[in-house]
Amino acid sequence: MSAQRSGIIPYPIARQPWGMLIPLFALVAFGAAVLYSAAGGSMQPYASSHVLRFGVALVIALVISALPRDFVRLMTYPAYVVVLLMLVAVEAMGALRGGSQRWLQLGPMVLQPSELMKPVIVVTLALFYSSLPNSMVTNWRALFVPGAMIVMPVGLVLMQPDLGTSLAIAFGGGVVMLLAGLPMRWFIGAGAAAAALAPLVFLFGLKEYQQRRVMTMFNPEEDALGAGYHITQSKIAIGSGGIFGKGFNNGSQSHLQYLPEPHTDFVFATMAEEWGLVGGLFVIAVFSVILRWGMGVARASRDRFASLIAAGMSATIFFYIAVNLMMVMGMAPVVGIPLPFMSHGGSSMLTNMICIGALMMVRRWNQNAPKGGLSGT
Repeated sequence: MSAQRSGIIPYPIARQPWGMLIPLFALVAFGAAVLYSAAGGSMQPYASSHVLRFGVALVIALVISALPRDFVRLMTYPAYVVVLLMLVAVEAMGALRGGSQRWLQLGPMVLQPSELMKPVIVVTLALFYSSLPNSMVTNWRALFVPGAMIVMPVGLVLMQPDLGTSLAIAFGGGVVMLLAGLPMRWFIGAGAAAAALAPLVFLFGLKEYQQRRVMTMFNPEEDALGAGYHITQSKIAIGSGGIFGKGFNNGSQSHLQYLPEPHTDFVFATMAEEWGLVGGLFVIAVFSVILRWGMGVARASRDRFASLIAAGMSATIFFYIAVNLMMVMGMAPVVGIPLPFMSHGGSSMLTNMICIGALMMVRRWNQNAPKGGLSGT
């Protein structure tokens, strides 16, 4: 008789996806240790707030995981409209920090609406396509309406300006559209059009500093003390870690303040210097477990709405991971995408834990679904 059936472990606890949660807890704890070192051997100001934010976000994720399907379907479109209006409000009266206008001051709380749009766009498009008859998936309406739903928030976020977040919103929405069954020729055509327009976007759509970031990616050593400084120092930190690293709290790049943003965008470089290749493989292994679990939830879903939510949330987490790791290794421009569950930052932690909560929610729907499956949506 299992521990669950014998009553040793309460059912609400036993039914949680511990195969994903335990590695996640280990990753967050490892991230706190890295942030402890980044602060020079102190829990303040990074490590303690990192753990606290994870605790709050975990509660939010557990609340999301308990939401019933009908409630989610009812609130999806209103949630999209509310977050879109919040993005408009950012342009009108948002707080200005570091030359960017991305935040809303709501009393004692500072909120970044663009982060909320990442999971919201996934659920919104999942609802749209789950309500669309299969015969209309190849119709132009299946492309026009969702396309407009993506373009509006992406345009508002680009005005902040925040290229990384706008790409994340477009990526999550695009994955949902692809998995919903839209013709592949549409995506090939869109890719060809994007490639043709890329030079014009680069010349006229990007600001000067964004253009420098793109060009620096190809040859950061050309301006190692200027535009290429971030990538150059990140590569030095990662390479100097070797196989086993310099040891906990012994990273010179971060402690001597050569490495910019060692607690946020470049936290992986901070970790790799002290923990080496072994630490890097651990981080990548945990991310692989989380993403594999998320896609497993999508495959186990018996209806389009649930499967698209799960796949879209997994894709959103993957985007964070892939772009950050490529960025710190000089394979992508520096676009300000933090590393999930390790970087210090409340908005990133909230977004990724919302994705985890949504995946846990879909998993619960799958467990409670009739064995014969669900028809229609």
